[in-house]
Amino acid sequence: MISFELGVEDLADTRFALSPVNEACLSLRVLREPGLQTVHLPWRRAVLARLDPDDVRLLTSLVGTRLAVPDFLSPRPTTFAPRFEDQLALVRRTPPETVRRDMEAALVKATPPDGASAARLRDDACDVLLRYWRTALEPVWPQMRLVLEADMTYRARQLAVGGARLLFADMHPNLTWRDGVLSIDKMIGRHHVAASGRGLLLMPAVFAHKPAPPVHPDEPPGLSYPCRGVATLWTPAPAPGATALSALLGTRRAELLTVLDEPLPTVELARRLKVTPSAVSQHLRVLHDAGLLTRARDGRHVLYRRSPLGDQLVSGR
Repeated sequence: MISFELGVEDLADTRFALSPVNEACLSLRVLREPGLQTVHLPWRRAVLARLDPDDVRLLTSLVGTRLAVPDFLSPRPTTFAPRFEDQLALVRRTPPETVRRDMEAALVKATPPDGASAARLRDDACDVLLRYWRTALEPVWPQMRLVLEADMTYRARQLAVGGARLLFADMHPNLTWRDGVLSIDKMIGRHHVAASGRGLLLMPAVFAHKPAPPVHPDEPPGLSYPCRGVATLWTPAPAPGATALSALLGTRRAELLTVLDEPLPTVELARRLKVTPSAVSQHLRVLHDAGLLTRARDGRHVLYRRSPLGDQLVSGR
């Protein structure tokens, strides 16, 4: 078990960030273990057909025997959404001794025997990760980012409504929040980290199948966690249906009303239904004017959700 002790200042400094490098590293586990997250099998099949087999061998060798990824491959984001190339530049500057330390902590079999070998492995890993990113993830990163931002919007609302207890309540069964300590069960390490004013960094991840904190105890508190809505990423838009709701409202408005059982912004709805945001906005306006939706502003997004009347209509009452 790994646990983070968070004081009042640490909770005040809890923030969210996106990390394309972290996402790429977590996806390596899916390449290595296809049964780990079956929802990603369509993506995996398409990607393996385009990757060089030698690159795949090197990439999967970076994953430890218990599917941990060395910490140095996922530098802590210093901005909300850093560029992949900027994060990779930080990885290239990792001291060889840190590379060896992190690979040993992650139980990676091919731990370099000396500094020169560690530096060479680090550079080779960066080269292949860049090729991998451009082939496997960069083309779908805009869609992935919308899913990640929708999750953060939901989590921010949980924090606003119920504080830290509600924020962590439904992230994952392995997470426990009690008396100012966030505990992550079923980890390869066993250590307790006092945040001591460093705050907590939370990173939703499409390819996380369970919470993934830093493996080494010297790293500041951070946590990648499974993102909501991942199943919508690779599935096609809902097929038109001939239900009574569709006959009443029209197919597109019926689809919108059906998915809005949680607050979602226009851009996420457009992504799920594979239509333009402007088209979605027109339908949302009609549904809102009819009293079937509520809306509220959250930062730069307007979030829509079914109203009680909309709930009754969808449930057939």
